[in-house]
Amino acid sequence: MATDYDAPRKSDDESESIEALKERVPDKMSGVVDVDDADNPGSFELAGQDLSDVELDVVVLPPQADEFTCVNCFLVKHRSQLDHETDLGPICKECAA
Repeated sequence: MATDYDAPRKSDDESESIEALKERVPDKMSGVVDVDDADNPGSFELAGQDLSDVELDVVVLPPQADEFTCVNCFLVKHRSQLDHETDLGPICKECAA
């Protein structure tokens, strides 16, 4: 049997009243929030907090032998991304395109 997918679909749900539909929708004011912070294990709250006394530990690596800094986009790239060198310095393939 052929099915017309452009025709409007009718189901039993259309006969439900508005009150029945409202009962199925979760209450936005319930106060229960399901937050999954599995990808953010540390507490990370910045909304209006004073972070002037917080010290950050950052490890800065020196330039490596197989890296260069593009003079156009200022990104550190691997030597395989080098397109050409100008009087100002190296240009990466993305900036040369």
